[in-house]
Amino acid sequence: MATAALSTVQLAPGQAAWRRFRRHRLALAGGVIILVLVLGSAFGPYLLPFDDTYIDIMKRFAPPLSGAHILGTDELGRDVLARLMMGARVSLSIGFVAMMIAMAVGIVVGAFAGFYGGLIGAILMRLVDAVLCFPTIFLLLALAALTEPGLVTTTVLIAATAWMAVARVVEAQVRSLREREFAVAALAFGSSNLRIMFRELVPNAIAPIVVAATLNVAKAILLESYVSYLGYGIQPPAASWGNMLNNAQIYLTNAPWLAIAPGLAITLAVTSFNFLGDGLRDALDPRMNIP
Repeated sequence: MATAALSTVQLAPGQAAWRRFRRHRLALAGGVIILVLVLGSAFGPYLLPFDDTYIDIMKRFAPPLSGAHILGTDELGRDVLARLMMGARVSLSIGFVAMMIAMAVGIVVGAFAGFYGGLIGAILMRLVDAVLCFPTIFLLLALAALTEPGLVTTTVLIAATAWMAVARVVEAQVRSLREREFAVAALAFGSSNLRIMFRELVPNAIAPIVVAATLNVAKAILLESYVSYLGYGIQPPAASWGNMLNNAQIYLTNAPWLAIAPGLAITLAVTSFNFLGDGLRDALDPRMNIP
């Protein structure tokens, strides 16, 4: 009986969070769309009869629903759906990996700044403010112009311009938690500063960190689209949503589907991650009293 009661008490916060998240219809829809995009990018290319780099000059600019070409073909006769799925694989991979790198850097910087405060905190947060002074897209383009375009460099550069907001969130949370009883007790028991930061304080700030991570994926996908569209990101013949838009811009009048497909994919992905972040923020906030 005691075990069952304890299990019920432990599950109650999770059940309440799920109930709050379930009430957020847009977040649920966003989660479903993200799942479809991830599964489509992972398994979709293997289910199509065409490779994303297969060229068929005789079928250039085939409109959507032309035989086996569901979304038509591009200026080289390549299947748009196959390239869209491979572009999704690239864009989503950059989004998730850049998010993880940015979260790792932001959590470390924010945790040290919030825990130590004083001179260390001031130096670290002034560094964050200094980087935030530059518009993100211009900073990213300036850094991209100094490096060789590619998947790895694009991912690292996007992460390098996305960690600052995470650091500010974590710094504020750690600074507010460091004087709580559990942190003081851990210090009294002889725990090291690193253990207190990353075993006591950061886990108790996980809710805003999760929300920031979700929104960072959307930001990373947008940034990849920007730099690839401008020619500094993923280079052809590899497909990404950004360079698909770049290739389609001169064919807007006679082949508009070349721009509509990647543009719609970017819109769906970014909007879905934003809705998911909103839903997680409401679900993980205990002050949201939703029955």
